Amino acid sequence: MTEDVRRRTVLVTGAAVALAVPVAACGSNKSGGGSTSTTESASGVKSGGDLGKTSDIPEGGGKVFKDQKVVVTQPKKGDFKAFSAICTHQGCTVNRVAGGTIDCPCHGSRFRIADGSVAHGPATRPLPPKSIKVQGNSIKLT
Repeated sequence: MTEDVRRRTVLVTGAAVALAVPVAACGSNKSGGGSTSTTESASGVKSGGDLGKTSDIPEGGGKVFKDQKVVVTQPKKGDFKAFSAICTHQGCTVNRVAGGTIDCPCHGSRFRIADGSVAHGPATRPLPPKSIKVQGNSIKLT
């Protein structure tokens, strides 16, 4: 009887660990090498930092700034938009901008570059907009 109890404990513990690892990976808060001049808001998005140059953002595309948890797009020439890079489905970080959408690698959600709205689920909510300021050829979080 004692051996059965130990076996069940090991199986239950192993199953719990196996389930916890993928969930933890999906919502990881790891960051590295961020600018020291940024601050983090209550939503977890860093602000006040220089993201880069407007020339880094292709027209009809965009760029993910993983450390700042922001994606910046340029749907039309000179029209820059910014959104949270955290997928509204399960909290994964989006990883690319291609074909007019911002793509999440975890479950396949895609969001439109013009307004962050859902182009393809399973996400049902749009990416929240973020505030940026374009000065000359520089893009900054505000």
